[in-house]
Amino acid sequence: MIAAAAENNTLGKNNELVWHLPNDFKRFKSLTSGHHIIMGRKTFETFPKPLPNRTHIVVSRQKEYCPEGCIVVDSIKKAIELCPENEISFIIGGGEIYNLALPYTDKIEITRVHHSFEGDAFFPEINEENWELIQSEFQSKDEKHIYDFTYQTFVRK
Repeated sequence: MIAAAAENNTLGKNNELVWHLPNDFKRFKSLTSGHHIIMGRKTFETFPKPLPNRTHIVVSRQKEYCPEGCIVVDSIKKAIELCPENEISFIIGGGEIYNLALPYTDKIEITRVHHSFEGDAFFPEINEENWELIQSEFQSKDEKHIYDFTYQTFVRK
């Protein structure tokens, strides 16, 4: 999984992010380029077009949904089965997809935005009994980033 979530686990509101962190976008691009990315329909529809150099798998219950350049399936299990077995694939959201995919996940790359926001989509709670923080890199706010944030990597225990 890869996500950016606030201190209160907010991911966004009204299908939009509630912060702008250019370095997080660069990190997302760097980590996901060349890989399969799995997302829900609402997350996909926030993109102006499919992201370059990635295979898009969209989970949707809508039978007729078939955006150009994407593979569409009706379950997270089917989406994961389509990913190459020995390659890294990423779950990229939204909130419902993260919850459904958590049992299948062995690593979480999260950008923790050090602020709380109102939202309508949330990242699941990371239970420290099941997850170990193996890397943490704090980033101070600056002229391009109005919030402090931390890149965190968790692996399943």
